[in-house]
Amino acid sequence: MKKIILFSFIFLYTFSFGQTIGIQSFATGFTSPVEITHPANDSRLFVVQQGGIIKIVNADGTVNAMPFLTLTTATISTGGERGLLGLAFHPNYASNGYFYLNYTNTSGNTVIARYSVSTTDANIADASSGTILLTVTQPFSNHNGGSLKFGPDGYLYIGMGDGGSGGDPGNRAQNINENLGKMLRIDVDSGSPYGIPPTNPYVGVAGNDEIWSIGMRNPWKFSFNRINGDLWIADVGQNLIEEINKIASPQPVGLNFGWRCYEGNSVYDTSSGTCPTYASTVAPINQYQHALNRCSITGGYVYTGTLYPNFADKYFFADYCTGEIGTINNLGALTWGYDAAFTISTFGEDKDGELYVAGGGVVYKIIDTSLGLNDFNKIGLSFYPNPAKSEIFIKNNTNTTLTKAKIFDLTGKLVLTKSGDISSIIIADLTKGLYLLTVEDLAGNQYQTKLIVE
Repeated sequence: MKKIILFSFIFLYTFSFGQTIGIQSFATGFTSPVEITHPANDSRLFVVQQGGIIKIVNADGTVNAMPFLTLTTATISTGGERGLLGLAFHPNYASNGYFYLNYTNTSGNTVIARYSVSTTDANIADASSGTILLTVTQPFSNHNGGSLKFGPDGYLYIGMGDGGSGGDPGNRAQNINENLGKMLRIDVDSGSPYGIPPTNPYVGVAGNDEIWSIGMRNPWKFSFNRINGDLWIADVGQNLIEEINKIASPQPVGLNFGWRCYEGNSVYDTSSGTCPTYASTVAPINQYQHALNRCSITGGYVYTGTLYPNFADKYFFADYCTGEIGTINNLGALTWGYDAAFTISTFGEDKDGELYVAGGGVVYKIIDTSLGLNDFNKIGLSFYPNPAKSEIFIKNNTNTTLTKAKIFDLTGKLVLTKSGDISSIIIADLTKGLYLLTVEDLAGNQYQTKLIVE
């Protein structure tokens, strides 16, 4: 009951203040979720729990009773910033069944391992198939990074924190002979146990071959824009500044993001005498300071979906401590758009580019609450009456042929579907409340608006 009341309050709040970003509960029953991802062209979402369990969420928001995979304390260490932290599916997962994990082992060191899905059940992994590709020694328990993603070049990118403690006491992020404080890039389709992309910056010269870039503090979530390949990295700051970096595609190699010499665009510690000039490092596309209780960034995704045109080309992120969701537009302007009032540990993206966030034990879908009651964001498309009791009528004054209508409740569950002639829809079986009405045309485009049932 508490969750329902909270969610109702959220909707009332967004209506009253005209905010466009909102959230709606999509799936529940999780413990410390740290990643939401999916294989290519797969409608399922895979939710990674820090304690070692991966659960599957189906397109209708139901959660499979049997976990996809469970890693026990015989394999991983948990607590604090340790645990099962990342999951990435091979681009050819549909044919080879490979997926990759980032976890801290029983010694507290970072492990990148490959697993396979079961040959008999697509909803279950083969727990015995684990093959360790890479191990990175961690001197402290924090700043483990954790994200890993396949880039548009087909290589696996791995975000590594600086090794922990505070202030990078070993100056590891600038040390090209350590994999800590770096973005690594490996070729999982060649070599044993992996290959090195030939364009990595330290191939054939001094420095670790796996390194793609240096100068990271603790990249807590990075992502590639699924449309244009741009790379967005959220790097957690030390005392003052949280930063967001954007690297346009195709990404150059050998970049230096500046830590520990610089925190955001400010000098942090240049005492080593080997710091680059600030001008030679990657400048954040934007940053924010530790004010108003903000303290740690959670990186997200650029919105590339179709349901919410107002979100197009905006990068979504959050502050972990305040639960505020912010966006950055394609000009680099930062806007705080929504306060979830709980800690946000991760974002997720489905196969259609729609976005999700996780907080506590719930996965929420990000929605646009500014959609008009009758305009469907498309001139000439409307419905009446609203509010309604038993039946609604869809009025279509466009050249678009509508083929399907769906109605969702506030938990994101599909409660009614009608195909074919959708000029009228019987809603007599729906209970009183607020719903989302979605219509679809022949091309698969969808238009969504609010429906109030009396």
